[in-house]
Amino acid sequence: MSVWGKLFGSVAGFAVGGPFGALMGGALGHAADSGSLLNPKSGGFSERFAAKGRPDPNSAAFFAAAKIAAALGKNDQLYAIGLVALCAKLAKIDAPVNRAEINAFKTCFQFPPDNVREVGMLFDRARDRTDDFEMYAREMGKAYTQDKTPLEHLLTALFRIARADAGKTQILHPKEIDFLKRVHAAFGLSASAWERAESGQTRAQPNSNGFDAYRILGLSRSASDQDVRQQWRKLIREHHPDVLAQKPMTDAQRKKAQDRVAQINAAWDQIKRDRQL
Repeated sequence: MSVWGKLFGSVAGFAVGGPFGALMGGALGHAADSGSLLNPKSGGFSERFAAKGRPDPNSAAFFAAAKIAAALGKNDQLYAIGLVALCAKLAKIDAPVNRAEINAFKTCFQFPPDNVREVGMLFDRARDRTDDFEMYAREMGKAYTQDKTPLEHLLTALFRIARADAGKTQILHPKEIDFLKRVHAAFGLSASAWERAESGQTRAQPNSNGFDAYRILGLSRSASDQDVRQQWRKLIREHHPDVLAQKPMTDAQRKKAQDRVAQINAAWDQIKRDRQL
């Protein structure tokens, strides 16, 4: 199997909300190796059903791989395909894809280093067309009827990508809002899931021992890398030993303040590891 095909047999660690590994294999890997994903044969259904008046073989092959994965019950493969497709199409929905959106995508999902180039190629192909995103979302919604958590995590990541180029106002483009609402509906998620995803507060926030780095820093998981770094520095300045030494405190209060500094630094260290900062 070629490197391109091996990509879809590798594990893509999901950085938003936990280790939802995406096994990119099977149908998509075979399509990639055989060349039918990027260079599909003529005469297929993509040439019979034109996209906006012209053949669209790449998008057709891409979605065909998703359909095959769904039909075979390969939910991990479907999730991997849908993940890349939805992120790419959201980034393109309001304007040409920019570096901030690409960086947000890379921050949300961690792929094997040897496969980053192939993931990028897949991302680029997926963004060629944006009017078909609901097809992927519907397939994923049907596949994950029993456990919606992976879909909620993906919606959280989509919000983060949408906000990546929103500036200080963090106001989303109307097309991005429409995209997110339609994906939310196609996923079959609840209103509370929308609220959690919008605020960056997914269900599985704390780690196994209850430590929640973002809560300790007073941030949502959708905060940018710069915001996280600035908040950490702000809190450290406020709780610096030199500052605390100037305040009258009991031994118990001083111990509590020292513990707070330790928590702030531990939270920053965890986020740095998770985001590879």
